[in-house]
Amino acid sequence: MEHTRQHSRMIDCLNVFQGSVKAQLAESKKYTESIEGEIFIEHSHAKSGLGKAICIQLYSLSKFDSSTGEGKLSHKVHPNRGKHIHNKLNGNRCVEYQLTFKVDRDFGFPGAFDIWNQHKDKFFLQSLSLRVAFRQIIHFECNSWIYPNHLMQKARIFFSNTCYLPSQTPNGLLQLRKQELDALRGDENAERMREWHRAYDYDFYNDLGDPQQGERPILGGSVHYPYPRRGKTGKPHIHSENVKGMFKIDSCIPPDERFRPQKLSEFAKKVIQATLHFVVTQGGSVSREETDQFKSFNEIKELFSGKKRQGVGEWMIKKLEARLPKEIFKEIEPGIKEYTARFPMPQLFAGNELAWKDDEEFGRQMLAGINATVIQCLQAFPPRSKNGVWSSISRSHIEHNLDGLTLQEAMNQWRIFILDHHNYLMPFLGKINKNGVCAYASRTLLFLKDDATLKPLAIELSLPGLLPDTEIHRVFRPWTNGSEAALWQLAKTHVAVNDSGYHQLTSHWLKTHAVVEPFIIATRRQLSVMHPIHRLLDPHFKDTMHINALARSTVLKAGGIIEKTLYSGEVSMELSSLLYKEWRFDEQSLPGDLLKRGMAFHNPDCLTGVQLLFEDYPYGTDGLEIWVAIKRWVTDFCLHFYKDDNSLRSDHEIQEWWSEIKKIGHGDKCNETWWYPMTTLSDLVEALTTLIWISSGLHASVNFGQYGYIGHPLNRPTKCRNFIPMEGTKEFAEFLHDPDKFFLKMLPNRSEITLYMAMLEVLSAPTSDEVYLGQRQSPNWIDDVWIKQRFEQFTEELNEVDKRIVERNADPKLKNRQGPSNIPYKLLYKALWFPMLNHVRVSQQKF
Repeated sequence: MEHTRQHSRMIDCLNVFQGSVKAQLAESKKYTESIEGEIFIEHSHAKSGLGKAICIQLYSLSKFDSSTGEGKLSHKVHPNRGKHIHNKLNGNRCVEYQLTFKVDRDFGFPGAFDIWNQHKDKFFLQSLSLRVAFRQIIHFECNSWIYPNHLMQKARIFFSNTCYLPSQTPNGLLQLRKQELDALRGDENAERMREWHRAYDYDFYNDLGDPQQGERPILGGSVHYPYPRRGKTGKPHIHSENVKGMFKIDSCIPPDERFRPQKLSEFAKKVIQATLHFVVTQGGSVSREETDQFKSFNEIKELFSGKKRQGVGEWMIKKLEARLPKEIFKEIEPGIKEYTARFPMPQLFAGNELAWKDDEEFGRQMLAGINATVIQCLQAFPPRSKNGVWSSISRSHIEHNLDGLTLQEAMNQWRIFILDHHNYLMPFLGKINKNGVCAYASRTLLFLKDDATLKPLAIELSLPGLLPDTEIHRVFRPWTNGSEAALWQLAKTHVAVNDSGYHQLTSHWLKTHAVVEPFIIATRRQLSVMHPIHRLLDPHFKDTMHINALARSTVLKAGGIIEKTLYSGEVSMELSSLLYKEWRFDEQSLPGDLLKRGMAFHNPDCLTGVQLLFEDYPYGTDGLEIWVAIKRWVTDFCLHFYKDDNSLRSDHEIQEWWSEIKKIGHGDKCNETWWYPMTTLSDLVEALTTLIWISSGLHASVNFGQYGYIGHPLNRPTKCRNFIPMEGTKEFAEFLHDPDKFFLKMLPNRSEITLYMAMLEVLSAPTSDEVYLGQRQSPNWIDDVWIKQRFEQFTEELNEVDKRIVERNADPKLKNRQGPSNIPYKLLYKALWFPMLNHVRVSQQKF
């Protein structure tokens, strides 16, 4: 009986085996063609077995499964034969795995693939390349973190680098295109707190502090506090006291927006180096009280290492350990001796350490400094507040200093300029001037000399009066010696403080970071990665959401770096919200901005349609050349994919994209009439050119020179702790006795100055994966030969712009190109796509 049962089981096993063999034979007959390729993985914590844990399947471009509506599938493969290499396309170290796919004879070309990660760890997928018929290579640029199956619950889909308008999508990809966009839009009620969540949605700025605790108001969604929307994370409110959070390097955002591994590592090192500089300059064995205030200019100079490399002492390591999270400190501890102990000397002071005192340099930086986007041509004299209060600057204050011209003659020749930090500040001064801060609203008038340099004429500093709609004014004029010269220097310092705050909160954060984030979210939600406009814009969005999230959690939050260091303190983001009320997208184009500020006039004979008032305006001159190159490139790109205006109007993805930007992303501005209607190709070109300009040229001009210009606290302080003393007071006698000592007491304290310097050092520091305008991370960024050729022409145009910038910088007749500081204007030389983390550079080299 037992023998019979064993015999029966053997027969059953044989039948199963024969059935398996038949199935495998049938499967092998089904797949009769092979597609070879390789996949590049840049980073993984997996020690072994990663290739076997990855499962990949191809989708046909043209053949689709009628039961699913999706492209026909290849069989599943696991990568094999992994080897460490330098990727020839972008130079990054990665692991290359070989792939062999079996497909039907009628499979056609692959247009997409899905990938499963069955390993316990995430990895960074760089790209995949396939070799198909006629030696054609199909590229897939991925650049995303792939999380394990047990977290994602579904495969990741990637499309090839071929672009299609929605109406031109091949049959095999139609359903996949829709499914992928649906996945990216997600469920509006779903959780947004896990790092592997891919869905994008909008939220208000409700994470800067707890509004219910009265820490900070919610920005966005109200008449009182309008603001662009940010990406939704579901993250709880950030409480103000979190010392180690001050130097956070990671954040919760969709995987495709996160720093790639190499950048995350380099960024961490930059943060640690800046942290070290900060803690070292707080002093070692000396008590905080003894070192908090600078007693001499030499003490400020000692913040910097100069040319000598200073090693890291044991006490420095202990202080750094106390500041950093344990896991970060443990990672950098072995190489900590390689760090430098003190801040590097800023470029401005390396060129001329006394340039910060010079009136000519004071005016030059308004045209060629880190905030050269604010200076205006004065339209009417005297200036007047919005509430009708006139400026107290009179003709007698300035007319003697106009090189022989009357005021009216100078106005008629467009030679009177103003740096205006008055109207927007007056309502906030009551809140600001608490806790030891002493701030004025300021107006600075300047005269354009025959050599195109700006000569300061007068500075008006104002405070609110005792009665409503009244103001208290003081006017200061340039002097070359005596107490008047020292008072003039104090007045210039207060102006520099105002300009520093406006630069950081508005010119930099609001106008190049916050306003761009809604465009990114809408692009991910409404434009397929196959859409040509998505392909055009994607490099300009690189790392932006990650940077913005880090800024909210470290720099902008309640009690964060900005509130600790800027004069605006706790009202900083409220101030930014007020200035957003005046923001218009159409005025963010460079020609539109120059016209609004009276720095240019209409001229149809110029390529840009505008002509600068004078040639030696470095930001305007260099910027307009870059603007022209960008607009030519964008125009040709759009005309290549759209036949006419009707093809744009019928593109439902682009129409939904634009509608979402206006109605949701910038929802507090949705009723404004200045938004482009997006009915013509001209609308699209203007909108895209403006967006790319904001993300490259404008951002480069206000960010990458920050440490070089602002890194030294004497050039652009961030707050003042004393008002300018009135004659006859005790403070005035103190000032007369020792003007330098009074000046030093007016500056922020040591911890505030060095914290701000540490932040600037991080913001200006380059990383190796930066991409310049006129560059792409991979030469195979798009599978369109004509577009690639046109992009090469765009690159050459920018190279020519770079050459002309160098020539202008060397021209002695152009006084504003270098000035007393001896720094050539290079903020638009080789400008970057967008990233906050780089140095002064617009085109070819290693954003």
